[in-house]
Amino acid sequence: MKLFIDTGIVEEIRKAADWGIIDGVTTNPTLIAKSGRSQRDVITEISEIVDGPISAEVIATDSDGMIKEAQELATIHKNVIIKVPMTEDGIRACKWMSKNNIKTNVTLVFSGNQALLAAKAGATFVSPFIGRLDDIGHDGMDLIEEIRTIFDNYGYTTEIIAASVRHPTHVRDAALLGADVSTVPFNVLKKLFNHTMTDKGIAAFLSDYEKSSK
Repeated sequence: MKLFIDTGIVEEIRKAADWGIIDGVTTNPTLIAKSGRSQRDVITEISEIVDGPISAEVIATDSDGMIKEAQELATIHKNVIIKVPMTEDGIRACKWMSKNNIKTNVTLVFSGNQALLAAKAGATFVSPFIGRLDDIGHDGMDLIEEIRTIFDNYGYTTEIIAASVRHPTHVRDAALLGADVSTVPFNVLKKLFNHTMTDKGIAAFLSDYEKSSK
């Protein structure tokens, strides 16, 4: 499974990239706003750090506006993926982009039907928001399983990004269910390294070494 980092903070991306485990980056207007910089400047700098898909989201809500923004964003770097919302206009724009060799990420997906429409429109990626489903009492992983089954049934090549990831268990479960990607906030990404038994094991090894070297 690929790991993307979900942030607009370039320093977080730089740190994660230094670990050698990051395959791409997802951003959105909220994350970019936290950086206090323009989307073009942030995406440009990210492209110099990570050689992989970089999702940049359109602001327009109509298909013509989305297409116009997409054409501008796609000029930033060959790795830019255009994020469009799961709406009628978003799917219309997605279809146009897929015909014109602009890669897309259909976001804010909350049902198997929505994912199916995105795949039929030629989306490169589809982003089910598992954490937000958990928040309203549903099991977000059920949606990952649904989409995986639908795509496998019909041979869709659209990749599934487990998004709205809140904790390490989300990452593990998404991997078990066959998600192609998990996009993970920096604080959750750091937690993937951790286990109390690892810490205890290192402490024991160091203690034994100190005893043997006396």
